[in-house]
Amino acid sequence: MIETNIWLFLAAACLIAAVPGPGIFYVAARTLSDGRASGFASTAGTALGGLVHVVAGSLGISAIILASAELFAAVKFVGALYLVWLGIKTFRSASYVLSLESEAAGDDRAFRDGVLVEALNPKTAAFFLAFIPQFLDPAGSSPTLQFIMLGAISVALNTLADIVVVLMASATRTQLIGRPHLMRRLAQGSGIFIAGLGLSLALARRPANG
Repeated sequence: MIETNIWLFLAAACLIAAVPGPGIFYVAARTLSDGRASGFASTAGTALGGLVHVVAGSLGISAIILASAELFAAVKFVGALYLVWLGIKTFRSASYVLSLESEAAGDDRAFRDGVLVEALNPKTAAFFLAFIPQFLDPAGSSPTLQFIMLGAISVALNTLADIVVVLMASATRTQLIGRPHLMRRLAQGSGIFIAGLGLSLALARRPANG
């Protein structure tokens, strides 16, 4: 890969990572609801889910899904329903989010949820397929490896941004931990927001060039 491409890619990827998106809002909501440990677990999960899209994109699987209206709709609605279910579950469990001790519970579940939420989001697949090919070197020996390398870098930068958001959201939650009523409202709001992300995904349209 030529040096100019990699520097242009890094500049663009850093800018995109710094712009708040669904992934950032999701890990923030999970952190506010369940605590820092769950926030970090969710971040690790979304990172792995992002890598799933990178590999799928490099192998052409994502292109097949985006090219099929039926497959795109199926993946989209499964992901949307999962987010809505997580939001409702978070809202209903808000009464139990009253202490810092709750941060240690459910980290494995938070990680799994993060993987599924990101892996079942076809908008992420569309992003990688639209963004990364612009920086590939056509004369390179392996476009597939180039795609994977650039995709992994993009995921890493997005994950760093998510970690910063988790720390900020955790600090906010710690300040409110001694106020049960506000904590309950915060958790309920997080659940509503997560469900809202699911509804937003359900309304997403397949890319016109898919």
